[in-house]
Amino acid sequence: MGGHEPTYFLRARYIRAVEELGGIPLILPLVAEPSARRRLLDSVDGLLITGSGPDLPPRLYGERQRYKFRLVSERRANFELELVHQAKKRNLPLLGICGGMQTVNVACGGSLYQDIPAQVPGALDHRQKAKAVYVTHPVTVAPKSLLNKVVARKKLMVNSSHHQSVKTVAPSLQASAVAPDGIIEAIESPAHRFLLAIQWHPEFLFERYAVHRRLFEALLHAARRARA
Repeated sequence: MGGHEPTYFLRARYIRAVEELGGIPLILPLVAEPSARRRLLDSVDGLLITGSGPDLPPRLYGERQRYKFRLVSERRANFELELVHQAKKRNLPLLGICGGMQTVNVACGGSLYQDIPAQVPGALDHRQKAKAVYVTHPVTVAPKSLLNKVVARKKLMVNSSHHQSVKTVAPSLQASAVAPDGIIEAIESPAHRFLLAIQWHPEFLFERYAVHRRLFEALLHAARRARA
């Protein structure tokens, strides 16, 4: 798929979740010029920052790389970090998913566990063996949080496909869900219209589970309000 040439790749599940719930999905190109990035955001009502596969370079949160995992391209990392800054500045609704949650936290000044199995004794296996359409572990949702308002649950079951996670929550954010092993599973900004990031993958679950569909519905509702 593209050989050695850089290639844009996005799972169709993200597109389908937005479209089937009433939104118009647009894939944003990784433009480098700051003015071009601002013009892109002038044309959208909300942002969905997806997972990436490779990791963010640890230097972005003040650490050296301790483990030999693939790193996301510098162009994509810079682009998405800037999108988070612009979304906060504009009060633009934003939902981050998996690697997108890690990007949100780093953009706002937080840090990451570079590898959960190596750095968190007794952690769950956050790379589930079952297919991603199945939920495998619970998370506890913080009361009175934005996430709690969206899912209307104290606990919910999620899928899990990550080896990194939030270590230190960024100063402007707060944790709003944790796994039984203490790994942070959601973060959010209490100061913004809708800024929520989650560690699991609702794009695999929204068709089967209404509670996970609400995450996309809440982003789209916030986007409509922002447009109005």
